[in-house]
Amino acid sequence: MKTSLFTGWQARFHAVCLLMLFSALAVGAFSNTARAQAQVTPVGSETVAVEPLPAPAAAPVAEAAAAAAPSFDHGDVAWMLTSTLLVLLMVVPGLALFYGGLVRSKNVLSILSQILVVFSLVLVLWVAYGYSAVFSEGNAFFGSFTQFAFLKGFAPDSVGNTPIAGLPDYLFVAFQSTFAGITTALIVGAFAERIKFKAVLLFSALWFTLSYIPMAHIVWGGGYLGKLGAIDFAGGTVVHINAGVAGLVGAYFVGKRIGYGQTALKPHNVPFTYIGAMLLWVGWFGFNAGSAAAADTVASLAFINTLLATAAAVLGWTLVEAVSKGKPSALGAASGAVAGLVGITPACGTVGPLGAIVIGLVAGAVCVWGVTGLKRLLRVDDTADVFGVHGIGGIVGAILTGVFSAQSLGGTKADLDIGHQVWVQLVSVGFTIVWCAVVTVAILLVVRLVFGLRVTEEAERTGLDVTSHGESAYEA
Repeated sequence: MKTSLFTGWQARFHAVCLLMLFSALAVGAFSNTARAQAQVTPVGSETVAVEPLPAPAAAPVAEAAAAAAPSFDHGDVAWMLTSTLLVLLMVVPGLALFYGGLVRSKNVLSILSQILVVFSLVLVLWVAYGYSAVFSEGNAFFGSFTQFAFLKGFAPDSVGNTPIAGLPDYLFVAFQSTFAGITTALIVGAFAERIKFKAVLLFSALWFTLSYIPMAHIVWGGGYLGKLGAIDFAGGTVVHINAGVAGLVGAYFVGKRIGYGQTALKPHNVPFTYIGAMLLWVGWFGFNAGSAAAADTVASLAFINTLLATAAAVLGWTLVEAVSKGKPSALGAASGAVAGLVGITPACGTVGPLGAIVIGLVAGAVCVWGVTGLKRLLRVDDTADVFGVHGIGGIVGAILTGVFSAQSLGGTKADLDIGHQVWVQLVSVGFTIVWCAVVTVAILLVVRLVFGLRVTEEAERTGLDVTSHGESAYEA
């Protein structure tokens, strides 16, 4: 005779659950009985209490090991994750839109592609050998290219193996990778609208290896300028002067655009540039305040300094432009914001709010000259004014860092000798300019030999969107 008691998956499931419940009850009852027998043992007509066994010796050892294991603050981790995303926002879409609006409509997709692909290339190279070469022990200029190659020795749960002991290792690597990526991407704006795409990629890989890596090691990785005492909180020399000089040299090598100085080569979309600049401002809080590597008072100082210096630079640029040209422009105000961000980058963690305002005002005013008078003096076609804004703004910020970091002027350095520190800052600026210029010249010679640098005249007149990428941003 068939029975329906255990037919169907639901009935079988219920039966298994009941069996598990009865088993658990039985085990619990047995454990309670065993515990009671261990605590009270009958001897004749009396009972003798038996002391419980001491805790295993492994328990205190485990507690000591847990206490000694590297730990991290969850608030710091949350802030650094956010900062890394903010720096990513600076590049794509921030920098891409900023440069994209400055070029002509027939080249907008070209510059967007160059920024995205260069940034992506450098992120991969950073993990392959860049991080190792910057933050491992080595000489005054390079670390080891192999010690942490492809993050060898790191694990998902590893903490304390980077210069910032309070962060998960992978997080510090990720944050620093965005700095390497945006620095290299900044350069392409200088020779936009006339360079070969494959030349850009080869140049970027070589320049990252021979200019960004050594400069980052020299300043942040225990190299020459770091030991000298140079103050560069978030990248005045490593990022902005480095990229600005490379852009200037690159613009000379590639040559002027067809029609430069004869016809107006106007930006095709100023709103793009304006939106890009505002995204850069937002993302720059991750760049500067994130360089504190913690959600603390130093990050707060860098945050307010980034806010104030940028605002002051907008006012400085607008005022100079209004006086010199008669009308302040939206493009000028957006460029002023970037100039202020550049100027405060090396100083944001060591100067006070007053110093930030002065640095912003000076950077905004001086960079107007950098993109007009100096540009004409140098006779260079720097398409996106990489040197005029990043190079000049970085130099202004690096030098004034040595002044306003003094506690007497609202900074954080109590015993700072301003004269000596300004001299150290000047040495760091000079070293960066010379190193980057020499290395960039050598790299461009190699790239010119391998691929050539410039597209054909026909391709340039048609536009790089079509000739290099086979597409057009604005279909007729």
